[in-house]
Amino acid sequence: MPDRPELVLALDFGLKRIGIATGDTLTRSARPRSTIQNGPKGPDWPALDRILADVRPARMAVGEPYNADGSVSALTEAARRFAADLAQRCQLPVELVDERWSSQDAGERLRDARASGERRRRVTKEAVDATAAAVILERWFERQTQKT
Repeated sequence: MPDRPELVLALDFGLKRIGIATGDTLTRSARPRSTIQNGPKGPDWPALDRILADVRPARMAVGEPYNADGSVSALTEAARRFAADLAQRCQLPVELVDERWSSQDAGERLRDARASGERRRRVTKEAVDATAAAVILERWFERQTQKT
């Protein structure tokens, strides 16, 4: 964990959307933020640039997809390329985080919140992606704690 509190931006890479969450190393809490579009022409870099300018994170965490057995998935290399492009573009540290089951965890959290009345709106794909980014960030916080 860094000596001083830092803002961290987490991204859940997908071929259609990229979920975004923010958090800080002081509270170690992650909050879903939004999504940006991704497609054959690549991520919506201008939208991500606006988020980066607004949040001004010290570092970023990008979900690294694997198959259930831990083997590399078809999406793994695309996520790694995205993380490398992001690091080069933003000149910030970018760490990869195992994202296995993050979308399932996110969907379950959102459905539970809706069932309890905590969430009134229906569960959208965008909400799942942003919440999956929060799950990724929580895993990053856990990993930082284990390093100390």
